[in-house]
Amino acid sequence: MRPDDEAALTADIIELTRKYGRYGYRRITALLRHAGWVVNRKRVERIWRREGLKVPTKQPKRSRLWFNDGSCIRLRPERPNHVWSYDFVADRTYPDGKAFRMLCIIDEFTREALAIRVARRLRATDVIDALSDLFILRGVPAYIRSDNGPEFVAQALRDWIATVGAKTAYIEPGSPWENGYCESFNGKLRDELLNGEIFYTLKEAQIMIEAWRRHYNTIRPHSSLGYRPPAPEAVIHARPPAQPGPAPSGARTLALQHTRN
Repeated sequence: MRPDDEAALTADIIELTRKYGRYGYRRITALLRHAGWVVNRKRVERIWRREGLKVPTKQPKRSRLWFNDGSCIRLRPERPNHVWSYDFVADRTYPDGKAFRMLCIIDEFTREALAIRVARRLRATDVIDALSDLFILRGVPAYIRSDNGPEFVAQALRDWIATVGAKTAYIEPGSPWENGYCESFNGKLRDELLNGEIFYTLKEAQIMIEAWRRHYNTIRPHSSLGYRPPAPEAVIHARPPAQPGPAPSGARTLALQHTRN
């Protein structure tokens, strides 16, 4: 590599680091390759350390759930639309300090962020509405994993999910690691966006969070996908055969029925 190429590469690394402050040199390497650089990870690491750039602290590994008999139970995603997860994340607007919530829905196999619904209040009927939109667009997953929050265990939501042909997979109370995919996503959302932004209005929060979701799906390299973004991974895999039960197009009608009851 010529000195001028080294200088250009260094400038690009610094610019990407400034833009994506919570990315380490591995993700920066993936972004450089996507931009057309032919460079290996060790060279990027050398420049990274020479320039004194910060390497984000690694998060500790979490163990699985083991029972007294030595068995381990965990529903693992095997294909797209096999297992979805959803969870809530909270933040506040400034300077009024008013809270708002985000309903995050992900496909555990592709790691794609299917939706992030942002509102001041989110109830079980809002969860049904968000899921019905996704069911119509993407089909009904085999399982939906969540914690035991009141919105997720509401009888209307449980009945509706069963009616459209999916199954609920609730984690054990006080065991967030059982919903590890969604917990990991929530951590990235907070670390890469929420902790670094001030939202003055709910509308601003909705726009910026949706922009981040699109970036996460189409640009951000994901380590478990070979440093490819999730959305191309979702396109590669064919949609699985339809599960027995009502057609996904009936999801909207069922959602409206439960909303009115």
